[in-house]
Amino acid sequence: MDGLVDLVNKYGFPIVAAGGMGYFVYYIWKWVTEEIKPVIGQANGTLIALIDRIRMLDNDLIRLNQKVETVMELRGKSIERERINAEQEINRAENSAVEKPFNEGNQSDGNKL
Repeated sequence: MDGLVDLVNKYGFPIVAAGGMGYFVYYIWKWVTEEIKPVIGQANGTLIALIDRIRMLDNDLIRLNQKVETVMELRGKSIERERINAEQEINRAENSAVEKPFNEGNQSDGNKL
């Protein structure tokens, strides 16, 4: 402690404070470049890898969504086709059911006479 008081008495407080701040800046700069910068570099590499994986997943999701839409569209068309075929079969069955009794009735009436 006497050494610090002697320096302040010999050079003055502003000069000693400027020297102390210079040492503080040097210590912080050394700490940041030796300890913090490598960790930030590793984190940057990890972040880039994660961003690449997210892009790949996004592309995969887009492709899967397109496939699902295509399947749903094709399935919708096949369901529509099945519905149309079922309606046609129902109409045929109704038409043949309506025509048969009418024809059968005419034939039976003709036979009775």
